[in-house]
Amino acid sequence: MNKGRYSKYIRPISIVLDCCLILILSLYFFKGLNINFQWFGTYLVLIWIIISFFTKFYEIFRFTTPVNILSKTAKQTALFLLLIIAFFPFYKDAIFSGRATARYIVTLLFGVLLLKSLAFYYIKKYRILTGNNFRNVVIIGYTDESKDLKTIFDNRPDYGYRFKGFFSDKKTGEYIVGKVEDLKKFVFQNKIDEIYCSINEISNDKHKDLVAFADENEIIIKFIPDSKAIFSKNLTIDYYELFPVLSLRKSPLDDYYAEFFKRVFDIIFSLIVIVFVLSWLTPILGLLILLESKGTIFFKQSRPGINEEEFICYKFRSMKLNGTTESEASRNDPRVTKIGRFIRKTSIDELPQFFNVLLGDMSVVGPRPHLWAQNITYGKKVKKYMVRHYVKPGITGLAQVKGCRGEIETEEDMINRVKFDVFYIENWSFLMDFKIILQTVINIFKGEEKAY
Repeated sequence: MNKGRYSKYIRPISIVLDCCLILILSLYFFKGLNINFQWFGTYLVLIWIIISFFTKFYEIFRFTTPVNILSKTAKQTALFLLLIIAFFPFYKDAIFSGRATARYIVTLLFGVLLLKSLAFYYIKKYRILTGNNFRNVVIIGYTDESKDLKTIFDNRPDYGYRFKGFFSDKKTGEYIVGKVEDLKKFVFQNKIDEIYCSINEISNDKHKDLVAFADENEIIIKFIPDSKAIFSKNLTIDYYELFPVLSLRKSPLDDYYAEFFKRVFDIIFSLIVIVFVLSWLTPILGLLILLESKGTIFFKQSRPGINEEEFICYKFRSMKLNGTTESEASRNDPRVTKIGRFIRKTSIDELPQFFNVLLGDMSVVGPRPHLWAQNITYGKKVKKYMVRHYVKPGITGLAQVKGCRGEIETEEDMINRVKFDVFYIENWSFLMDFKIILQTVINIFKGEEKAY
């Protein structure tokens, strides 16, 4: 269930607008202070973005209160002011003006608040007037807490939720549209985006089944806490007014800033490989490939990417052309050429995927993109298989450096691969990415048994 929304563009647009405001105001207020605006502007933008990472300044949701927005803005600009002042002692040619700095920061504070308030206001009005950007929701359980949540959904259309009904095995009442066993069919028929579940309504086994169902179908699941405290490192708490809702955090990469910095790393790393390796390697390798067999230098194949969206994956061609595009290479595969056997053994055939990384289809590190046929075969059979599509596929991944690569001969092979992929997604860190990249380089020089 792909649920493409324009909401994902709101944060990047907000960041760009704020950075533009920062630069425009700096040109006006710091004019005549002997400042190199190329360096100063770059410094201002960088520290603004870095500070926002720690203050979570852009983590504003449809249920965030105006008071919370004001608090975040005040904290952000206060830290920004301190780092602006810290700039001048290190740039001795510049003239520090307390009055200019004060005017700049006050104007910026009100400017950012105005931009955020207008965006917040018009997005909410847009939802109410057009009926767009709404999320269809259901609630499992017919408790006092779940009925209170339903009331919030009804009374606050600006939040952008459409309540579609309760599901309960324990009670009967108004707006109950079925039992829990009827939920899955209802979700598909009514295009449900989010499921809210009362903790006491269903058993632990049904909770696990519900989470697995949500994972497989890319549906957001949130839990309504009861009087018993629920603590988990995978749960985060949000407040709709004074109403607490626990959200299941699928991956550290759900964090916008982690995703942003991972993308910056991908761009820099892929550019380095393309400029300093592929620029000279491609002509040499291309000539060797063409001398041994007729065809193209690159092999292109459709693969499922993030959210199971299709993209074209690039490799150096290592096989003779025979029209087969949806099968893996097996040990001693007669289709593999002599140069192909070498580049597959050393994983050089994967290098063109750095173009995929640069284009944003892939990441340097992530779950390897499988064939569409494997998605069809294992999507429902292997537990949490579809979780792999929560993040961009990678050139290398945890499963690969742990030895889970090559041909899938048994279902157990796929289960082991998926276990490592899911562990990576749920426990991602920059340190883990660095270790995987380092181990990949070591494995290339050491050679791998399943690289054929």
